This record gives sequence, C-alpha cells and structure tokens, in this order.
Amino acid sequence: MLPSMENLLALPPGDLTRRLLTEPENQWFDRKSARIHATDLAKTLVAMANAEGGIIVIGLSNGECEGISGRPENQNGWRQAGLDFTVPPVWFEQRPLECINRHGAADQLFLIVVQPSEQVHATNRDEVFLRVGDEDRRLDFEQRLQLRYDRGDTTFERTPARSFGDAMLDFHAVDEYAARVGHPDPMRLLQARDLTDRDGSPFTAGHLLFGVNPQGVNPQAYVRVLRYAGLERRTGTEQNLVSDIRCEGQLPRQIDAARQAVKEVLPERKALGTDGRFGWFGIVPEEVWLEALVNAVIHRAYSNFGDHIRLAVFDDRIEVGSPGRFPGITSLDDLTKVQRFSRNPRIARVMAELSYGQELGEGLRRMVAGMESTGRQRPIVTQTAGGVTVTLLGTVARGGKLMALPQTARDIFQQLSLLGSTGTGDLVRSTGRSRPVVLRNLRLLESRGLVERTGNSPTDPQAYWSVSAAG
Repeated sequence: MLPSMENLLALPPGDLTRRLLTEPENQWFDRKSARIHATDLAKTLVAMANAEGGIIVIGLSNGECEGISGRPENQNGWRQAGLDFTVPPVWFEQRPLECINRHGAADQLFLIVVQPSEQVHATNRDEVFLRVGDEDRRLDFEQRLQLRYDRGDTTFERTPARSFGDAMLDFHAVDEYAARVGHPDPMRLLQARDLTDRDGSPFTAGHLLFGVNPQGVNPQAYVRVLRYAGLERRTGTEQNLVSDIRCEGQLPRQIDAARQAVKEVLPERKALGTDGRFGWFGIVPEEVWLEALVNAVIHRAYSNFGDHIRLAVFDDRIEVGSPGRFPGITSLDDLTKVQRFSRNPRIARVMAELSYGQELGEGLRRMVAGMESTGRQRPIVTQTAGGVTVTLLGTVARGGKLMALPQTARDIFQQLSLLGSTGTGDLVRSTGRSRPVVLRNLRLLESRGLVERTGNSPTDPQAYWSVSAAG
C-alpha cells in the first residue's frame, strides 16, 4: 500500500520515482501521463471524491517517469480542473514532487490529494463516475440517483462523536495504527484520514475505530455471535439458543473476538483435505464466513442506532445479518458482478490499512469462489427494508454435480435449500424466474439426483420439492 504523504515527501527523488512507478494502482492511487487534459483528469477527480478519496500523480506513463517540466502549459489546467470541469467543484490539495525522469534528469511530478466528499459530484458534461478498485466507472441514471440517497451514511461518518456522548480516543490504538502505516505523527494521520477535526476531537468513524468506549456513543455498534442447536430458530419453551456471545470494543477488536467465537461454536464434519488426508473441517470454509463478517463490520449502517450485526450459526449453515441495505447502486442479480460502493469510506480505508479488507470490490466474488471451490452453493443474499442477510450453506453437492449445472439451476437449488420443502409457486416468487423456467430447472436438478418431488400424481397441486438426501 502507498506510504503516507509525509513518508512519500521524505523519500529521495530516485526512491520516490521507483516507488510510484511500481506501486499498483488501486482504490486510492492513480497514475496519469503529463499529456492528460484537464477534462479527462476531472473524471478521476469526480470518481475519487464520490468514493473514498485518493491520490493522483501526474507525470508517470507506461512504466516511465515523464516528469512535468516540459509541459508548463498543462499545469494551470490541472490546477483548475476541479473548478472548471466538475459540478459541484471538487476541491483538492496539490503540490509538486521532486523526481528523476526517464532521461535521468531532475524533474517534478504533480501530486493531487482528493478527500471523500459528502456530495455527489459530476463532470461539466453531467457524467458521474465512481472509483471502483483501479477503475473510474461511469454510473447510469438510476445508479447516480441512488448514490445521492446513499450519501447520508457517508455524512454520518463525519458527525462529531461527542454529539452522542463522551468520546475519548485510545491513544495506544492510534499509535499502533500509525506505526502500522509508517506515519510519524499519529494525530496528523487521523486528521489526514478525516477521522478527527483540527482540534483532535474524533468524528464518529474515528471513535468507532479508535475510541476508548465506542459502545458508549453507539450502543448497538457490536457483533453478536449466536449458536442455535438444529436447523431453525425456536422460541418460548422450545428455544434452542445454546450460546450468545457479544463482541464489543473498537471495530478491529470486534472482528477478532467474533472470529474466535465462531471458531469455538462452528459445527464440523469429517472430509478430505487439500493434503489428501481426512480431517475435521467447519461446515463453511473460514475464509468465506470471515469475509462475510468483515464486510458486515465495515459496511453496515452505523447511523442505525437500533440494531447490531448478528452472526447466527446453525447445524447446517451460517447467517450474517447486518443493519442497512446494500447501497442502491448494487444489483444482486449476479454476485460476481456487484459494483462496489462503500457506505463508510473512512472506516473502509483504515480497515484496509489494518489488513481487515482489501477494498477492491472483491468481497462477494471471493465468497462465491470459496463456496464453489468446495462444492457448496453460492452465498444467498437477501434484503429487507432494514438490512442484509448473507446465508452460507454447508451443504456439499456430491461429486460436484451442482457445479456442472447452469447458474439458474444452481440459484433455484440454493433457494430450495434455504426454504426447505416448498412448492413450485414459492420458488417462482423467491427466485423471480418464470414458472416454465423454474420447472425446467427443477426437472434438471431432479435428473441429477439433487432434488426430489413429493406428490400423489404428476398434476397434484399440493406437491412439493425438497433437496435430495442423496444429493
């Protein structure tokens, strides 16, 4: 990850040049040629301001340092790009960096530092871009409209924590963070990450990350790990909750505590490991449920003071429930193509720097890959008015039968596994597919021995489908 600004400025020109040329472009870093026009630069300014902010370095191209000394006519355009070509204007910090160009001569680069904005910005051509990994993605009308709706939680991140109670920072945790990223001044680092005001008073994001008592300000900002005996939740005299662990503290500590709690209660089954030997493994791969946990902690709606994250462990599955719907620009039709948008950009950046998330928009894709590589179904993502639940089923389709089928058949199998025994009509409603498509794929699953139909006749209206015990 790119060093802090102070550390970059302290590097000798030769070392700085090599570092900037070899550093991979990512969510917060982009290289631009000295030939770039201000109108094209405006796209990246808009994209970063609409996401988590970032750094743009002009004067690097095709693995070489061009420098900017030979293009004085472009520099005024770059300085004015945020004012002339973005609406509302994207304000940024700019400064020169000493470098060694490709001819071995002393030269300069043009450095731009963009902060995440509480507004939605567009170019003067009325195009809205969002930084996703190392790309500036153009949003369509519906996506940009939803982005405006979702800025409320981003604004909440920057609300003074003292507005809700006594907010003190844990300076030992702050020092550890600064040491982790190699920054010489911990409090200046918090200001640079927009986690405190100029007087050092924490914003809500800073207090959740480094507060002495985050739950004193936001009582529901914690993770609850629940272990149920069996396959469903029961209540009253039949209640089957056997373990209830509340994981509090700063966000990194919540993840560490919840990870340990899940490992202690997760059911195991005997299976063949990658080393060719049989052993005991959790019903869901750790890297998958841990990804779901980290995503929930980083991206939940902390402005929702009335709810917390629930990680429920059953005999056959794990459910991770998080307050706040997916941001409106997210389509869940295909989990491998979900477009990234961070509800909490300041929290997301710090957690990435602490190695709790890569922030490349790959979380759901990694979860899908982790499940499918072990013969399990894809994660099932459902939304309600108040939040999101990710269900990770421990069922393994024998012989990889499921993985060889079309995605529609796999989606229907997932829903049937989640719903239990159910009729065709319920599967039509839950999957959003037409009745002929659902029936065709159910017959395909039946032919592979993965599901079975129970009914008195081929036309029995009371017939239902269920996952085959042999599948």
